[in-house]
Parts: sequence; C-alpha cells; structure tokens
Amino acid sequence: ANTGPAPDVKAIHQLIERYVQAVDKVDLGLLSQIWSHAPEVSFIYPLGEEHGFDAIQQHVFQDVMGGMFSARDLQTGRVTVHVNGNAAWSEFQWTFHATMRKDGSAVTTHGVETQIYHKEAGTWHLVHVHYSEDRQAAR
Repeated sequence: ANTGPAPDVKAIHQLIERYVQAVDKVDLGLLSQIWSHAPEVSFIYPLGEEHGFDAIQQHVFQDVMGGMFSARDLQTGRVTVHVNGNAAWSEFQWTFHATMRKDGSAVTTHGVETQIYHKEAGTWHLVHVHYSEDRQAAR
C-alpha cells in the first residue's frame, strides 16, 4: 500500500505516468522535466550504470530506447509509492513491448523497478532508477 501524504503520493504516481510517456515516445523534453539535473542522479539497468542527467538522456533514452527500438510500449503494474518528507520511492513491475529497429522483430520483457525521487523547490523529480529484468517471465 502507498504511504505518506496523499497529495505527494498522487504527484509521484503522475510522475511515473509521465515517465512511461517519456519512454514510449523517447520524449527528451518531458524527460528533462521529470529528472533532477543534480549531478548525483543515476540509472542502473542490465546494460550498466549511468551517472548524471546528460549520460542518462544520451545512453539510456537516445541510444537504447530510441536507437535500439522503433516502437516502445512500457506498462506498469502493482505500483506502490512511499513518501517521507522531501524523499520518496516507488516500486513496480513492468512489461515492455518493443519493436527492434534492426530487423522489425517484436520483443517483450518483464521486470521490476525501483525509482527514487526528491522534492526540489516544491516539485518532485526523479533522482535514481534501478531496474532488473525477470528472465524467468520471458521464457
């Protein structure tokens, strides 16, 4: 179950929805609004680690999401949000349907993700993502 003040929990749920839109559309403008631009932001995923907004934007979103896939459909489930002061985190399961740019083949992956947020000047921003693929679900 969600924990923390209801307005903040709602704001984080909306941020996750915007994150999904940014992934599906590789929308760099939306991505820039969602993520903090603090130097300590990070992204951990099966292909490695990225540190700093510029590296996340380039390597995760432009190179992987935009470069590897011609179409993307990220779906989230069992989302929980926890807010504690100016810090918050979410946990959710995801399913990612995509079309490979190189040959047009369809791919579907499943996994779990944790996101961490910080409230900056009254607005929530993403500061860390850590996701892993559930390789058993893919079989």
